[in-house]
Amino acid sequence: MAVQEWSDNIWVVRLGDEPSLSEDLLRLKDWFERAPRIPDLVVDLSAVAQLNSSHLSQLLRLRRAAIDREAKLLLAKPPDHVWALFLTTGLDKVFEFAPDVSTALAGLRMKNK
Repeated sequence: MAVQEWSDNIWVVRLGDEPSLSEDLLRLKDWFERAPRIPDLVVDLSAVAQLNSSHLSQLLRLRRAAIDREAKLLLAKPPDHVWALFLTTGLDKVFEFAPDVSTALAGLRMKNK
């Protein structure tokens, strides 16, 4: 997992594929729950080959932690087969998505002004 502090208020997290994906999502959620202040977060899914129910559960927990801490969570650039999973499960209506990281960052910058 690569984390880029894009600004004081916005971080970009680039997730990879397994075997590190599950561990990275768990670390990210744990950090979100413990940090005194959390930034808005853009999660780049472009390198993720597949998600399973455990990954979806971890993303939902991450979303809950963001909401509880009044932070914004955007999922960016999911590959078509990953996007299909969000559509099939109805989670496309739960998460906020951006077509790419640049668009997500632009949207968050507008929110933070």
